Amino acid sequence: PKTDIVFLKVHKSASSTVMNILFRFGETHNLTFAFPLGGGYQLYYPYHFLARFVQGFSPRSPRRFNILCHHMRFLQPEVQKVVPSSAVYFSILRNPVQLMESSFVYYKGASAFSRVRSLEEFLSQPYRYYSPTSGDRHYARNLMTFDFGFNPDGDVSPERVQLMLKAIEASFDFLLISEYFDESMVLLKEMLCWDLDSVVSFPLNSRDSSTKSPLPDSVVEKLKAWNRLDWEIYTHFNRTFWERIDRDIGRERMRREVKALRERQAELARTCLQGTGSVAPKDIKDSSLRPLQYGGARILGYNLKQGLDGELERTCRRLVTPELQYSSLLYKKQFPPQPP
Repeated sequence: PKTDIVFLKVHKSASSTVMNILFRFGETHNLTFAFPLGGGYQLYYPYHFLARFVQGFSPRSPRRFNILCHHMRFLQPEVQKVVPSSAVYFSILRNPVQLMESSFVYYKGASAFSRVRSLEEFLSQPYRYYSPTSGDRHYARNLMTFDFGFNPDGDVSPERVQLMLKAIEASFDFLLISEYFDESMVLLKEMLCWDLDSVVSFPLNSRDSSTKSPLPDSVVEKLKAWNRLDWEIYTHFNRTFWERIDRDIGRERMRREVKALRERQAELARTCLQGTGSVAPKDIKDSSLRPLQYGGARILGYNLKQGLDGELERTCRRLVTPELQYSSLLYKKQFPPQPP
């Protein structure tokens, strides 16, 4: 199994669920994480990543970390200073239309969104609300482009788009697609030589459907045009995703693997969870399993069954521990507080 990993955690793209998978694998195999300084949750995002943002990094010592997976704005020469040269680089993408709809609800306080009632209103005259110079502009335009380290207001000429896609291909071994999450997990398992249980998960940091609404076609087209660079990234890597599956796995085996993954997840849900799945934040009984609530979204969580035995309770608890709590727990393990 591959144990040196860089995961670019792209916002609002099922990346918290992938991060939980990496946390569990790292914890099980005693791997080290490149944590943000002081145990924070982001590597000084939205600044470009620098090696000195990592707790325990020193330019004089050759110490490397196994897994880098906290939110960052990608800058490969700096990333290479904190992970082994053998590290596998991957990320996950989401359809920019859904991504922006999610971003609008989640980052409602962002300067570009705070004065509009709806996405339609924003898109009717975006430059009235959006300023390319504001520090939080990336939440409102080409968020994936920004996370990969590029300019969200950049040139959309075919030449520039090609350069950007080539640069991403040169840096990343593969990109997953959140709309095909189960297929993505099978591909991840294949590329990292992991077993099935390492890639099972329950969806984390997802919001309830009360704030989701279908967008009219006219708005969808405007969204694609406004997020043109994201759209180019997404359509290109959605295509190469399926090309890779055809080449390395084949559709028939993919169907079998996805079926096995879903059966294992259903079995774990029956074993671990009260009820049939996720619940509203107010219904989560164990406060340590309550995810951070942010923006206008209601982030769902889980209740564990009572009376699970030790090892099983641990497995189940890890599957549903929200990102911030899990990150803190692993940080304290890796950097135990010094006794006074």
